[in-house]
Amino acid sequence: MVFSSLTFLYAYLPLTLLIYFTVPLRYRNMVLLAVSLFFYGWGEPVYVLLMIFSILFNYIFGALVAKYRSTDRKKAKMFLIIDIIANLALLGFFKYFDFFAANLNMIGIRFIHPLHLGLPIGISFYTFQTMSYPIDLYRFDTDPQKKLVNFGAYVSMFPQLIAGPIVRYRDIARQLEERHENINQIYSGIQRFIIGLAKKVLLANSAGQVWEFAKGLSAEQSSLLTAWLGIAFYAFQIYFDFSGYSDMAIGLGRIFGFEFCENFNYPYIASSITDFWRRWHISLSSWFRDYVYIPLGGNRKGLKRQLVNIMIVWLLTGFWHGAAWNFVLWGVFYGIVLILEKCFLLKKMEKWPVWTRHLYTMVIVLIAWVFFADENIGAAFRYLLGMIWAKPVSASALFILRDHFVLLIVCILASTPVLKNAWGWIQQKTNGKGTYLAPLAAAFTLILCTAFIVDATYNPFLYFRF
Repeated sequence: MVFSSLTFLYAYLPLTLLIYFTVPLRYRNMVLLAVSLFFYGWGEPVYVLLMIFSILFNYIFGALVAKYRSTDRKKAKMFLIIDIIANLALLGFFKYFDFFAANLNMIGIRFIHPLHLGLPIGISFYTFQTMSYPIDLYRFDTDPQKKLVNFGAYVSMFPQLIAGPIVRYRDIARQLEERHENINQIYSGIQRFIIGLAKKVLLANSAGQVWEFAKGLSAEQSSLLTAWLGIAFYAFQIYFDFSGYSDMAIGLGRIFGFEFCENFNYPYIASSITDFWRRWHISLSSWFRDYVYIPLGGNRKGLKRQLVNIMIVWLLTGFWHGAAWNFVLWGVFYGIVLILEKCFLLKKMEKWPVWTRHLYTMVIVLIAWVFFADENIGAAFRYLLGMIWAKPVSASALFILRDHFVLLIVCILASTPVLKNAWGWIQQKTNGKGTYLAPLAAAFTLILCTAFIVDATYNPFLYFRF
């Protein structure tokens, strides 16, 4: 079940809210756990057992880590290591077993065969969430959760279960124990959810259809302009798809009384790749920083070790996104660029005009998206060649510009703070009276999104596969 479906919008969500706000406060985590497990089981009834196992296992081992962290650090560390290994083993089995088996078969090692198991949706996200809990306990960064229901509600919470943001237990521990939803918070959550829905349904889906058209063209039909326009629309698709989901997750969390971390901060206005990754998928970047990069030594053991640590993190980041070589290549590509920036490029860029830094960043990002978008590395390189060496303009490029120019402009504006700043300016000039228009705008947007969903034949969620 995806958020941008009629089943979710007009059946599951209203019924969930009715039950949630009807029961007394002390039972709301229990309701949240139940409806979240139902939400997860809707698409994967078998894998809901895996979710329940993950909840129980991490709850038990978290309690063991907490029990011994003050009195017997060796024993606490042993339980922590067992927990981490078990979590990574589950993730590795379901997500990477077939990848390694297929590659071993290709080089003649055939005693292991792919199992072709379905990938449990959101396993990369909730595995990282559950691992952060015992690690933070071991570090004394949080206190143990004594109530299994509360911990289960944290792990399975449906707003951010499928595609993040990656919420750490310590960030919502207090909210699990005591939260009091109010009208302003619920209203703000509804607004944020509808903004995310519009990003997904109106912009991401529309941009994705242009990308599908562009990448399906033959070399004779394409051109330099077509290739760049195509990958630009893919960049908008994945941004509005993922940031839209994050907005919906944050909005839903707010309705239920939770404040989740922000996951995006206008990454396409970044002035370097270092800056870009401070703005894109913030919860993942900060997770790798705190649980991989810093424990490896971070920047505390000299420049050479720091550069090795950066490359390790980006190899893992690429592999986290998918069990395919294109994601590894994507991670290595970003690792190399970030190392170059760390060594000398950032200092040189300080002397560049602002527009040049933005242009450099977007060229690198668009090239990287080519490898991310296609698991066939050969096809990715052929597409990249079309961005470098092809006839300048073709009929397909003119068709894209003619039929999708308005969409392109809207996507550009919506990926910058322009619209947000414009709304703030209206509020200022009208002394806040523009606030009264917000409910009407939200209602109209919801109706428009519903109409698009009813008529849609293309409505994927890209990050569901991760």
